[in-house]
Amino acid sequence: MTDSRPATRRTVLAAAVATAAAVASRTALSPAAASPLPAAPTTPSAPGTGRGGPRRNGSTVDYHGWSSTADWRSGTGRGTRVAAGHHPGITIATPAGTADYTDPHTRRTAAWEYAVWTSPVHRLPVPASELVASWNAHTPAGTWIRIEMRGTYTDGADTPWYTLGVWAAGDEDIRRTSVDGQGDGRSSIWTDTFSVDDTSTGLRLASYRLRATLHRAPGADTAPVVRRLGAMGSDVPDRFEVPASAPGAAAGVELDVPRYSQNTHIGQYPEYDNGGEAWCSPTSSQMIIEYWGRGPTAEDLSWVDPGYADPQVCHAARFTYDYQYSGCGNWPFNTAYAATYRDMQGIVTRLDSLADAECLIRAGIPLITSQSFLESELDGAGYGTAGHLMTVIGFTEDGDVIANDPASDSNEAVRRVYKRRQFENIWLRTKRYNANGQVRSGTGGICYILFPAEPAPSQHRALRALGIR
Repeated sequence: MTDSRPATRRTVLAAAVATAAAVASRTALSPAAASPLPAAPTTPSAPGTGRGGPRRNGSTVDYHGWSSTADWRSGTGRGTRVAAGHHPGITIATPAGTADYTDPHTRRTAAWEYAVWTSPVHRLPVPASELVASWNAHTPAGTWIRIEMRGTYTDGADTPWYTLGVWAAGDEDIRRTSVDGQGDGRSSIWTDTFSVDDTSTGLRLASYRLRATLHRAPGADTAPVVRRLGAMGSDVPDRFEVPASAPGAAAGVELDVPRYSQNTHIGQYPEYDNGGEAWCSPTSSQMIIEYWGRGPTAEDLSWVDPGYADPQVCHAARFTYDYQYSGCGNWPFNTAYAATYRDMQGIVTRLDSLADAECLIRAGIPLITSQSFLESELDGAGYGTAGHLMTVIGFTEDGDVIANDPASDSNEAVRRVYKRRQFENIWLRTKRYNANGQVRSGTGGICYILFPAEPAPSQHRALRALGIR
C-alpha cells in the first residue's frame, strides 16, 4: 500500500491523457455489432424517465440509470422483453441472432445467441469530461452480457460504440474483462472510465446512450437479466485542494459494519492480482455486502482452502477480477458483484462533499471511497498509496471520518478514525503530488454505493437527494 506499487488505473490515466492524441483509433465492438441493430433513439429521456434526479446546485456530477418497468420500455429492444417482478429487468425473448465470440483470455471461440437493448439518449445537465457506467445483472451459467456506450460531443460529433465491460458473475463460460485500446483521437476508455483526452480544448460529452447485449448458449432455456443499467457523468474541475465542509447531520453516527483485513490474505490466490495485498476493493465490497445481511453460502465457498480465514474475501476477489486489467479494482465489476446477492443493487458515482456522505450515513447507508495519498497526508494510516479503497461507516461527534480500512494487519485493527479535513481532500481532489513531486491524478470523489433493491423510506430519500433512484 505504498506509492512504490505498480501504477493504478487512475495513475495511468493521468499520464496517458497527455499523449492520447497519438493513440490510433481502435474500437472493440460486441459480436452483435456486426448484425443490424435497431435505429438509435434520438429523443432525450423525458422528465420522469430513467432513474436519476437533480443534484445540489453547482454539482457537476450526474448519475442516471434505468431500472423500472417504465424505464425498460422507454428503450429500444431487439430480441428482448421486460422481465416482470419487484425488481424488473430486461432479458432475452426471441434471440435477435447468433454470433461467435472469441474469449481473449482463454482463446476459446463459441457461438452465442444474443439480444440487444439500447437506452434512450440521456442529455447530461452539465457536459462531462468523464463517464463511468455500472450495471446489476443476473447471469446464470451459460450466459453473459456486454455493456457499451455511445456519446455525442458538445460539437455534435459522435463517439464510437465503446465497450465498457464484458461481464458474467461466474468465470467458467467467459472471463469478465475490460477492453483496452479503444479511442477515437478525442476520447479513450481507460479500463472502466470514458475520458475526454484533452479537456483544455473545451470538448465535453453532451449526451450518451447505453447498450446491453445479452448472450446465452444456443437453445438454452436460461437467459441473463439486466436489472439496473446506468452511468455517472461528471466534469469535476482540476484541483489540488477542495473546500472544507463542516460536520453535519451524521456527526456521532457509526454503522455496525463487519471488519475485514485484506492483509491477512497476503499470498493467497496470487492468480487474482498477486493476493490479498491488492484486494482493497473486494474486501471493502464484502464488508458492505455483509452489512446488508448478504453473503456467499458454504457451497459457494467450497473452492477456498479451508485453512484460510474469512474465505468470503477470497471469493469476492475471484469474482470481481478483471482479466484484462489483471486486478480486482475495476469499479463497476465490484458493484455488479455486490448486486449478484439477493435483492441488492450497486452503483458507481461521485459525491461532491463529505456532506453527501453524511446524508447516506445518517440514513444507514455506508459507502466505499477511492483515494490516493502520501503517508504524510493521512494521519494514522501508516502507509501511502497510488490508489486504495476503504469503507466510510460513520463520523465522530467532531465530524472526523470513521472508516473500515482494509489495509490493516488484522480484522481488529480495521476500524480507523481519520481527520475530516485530510480525508475530504485526498478523496475529492483530482490532482496530487506523488513522493517524487510529480503530478498525478486523484479520483475526484469516486465511490461505490451498495443498497437494497427496496430501501427504507429514509434511505430512499437520501439516495434521491443525491440523484439516485
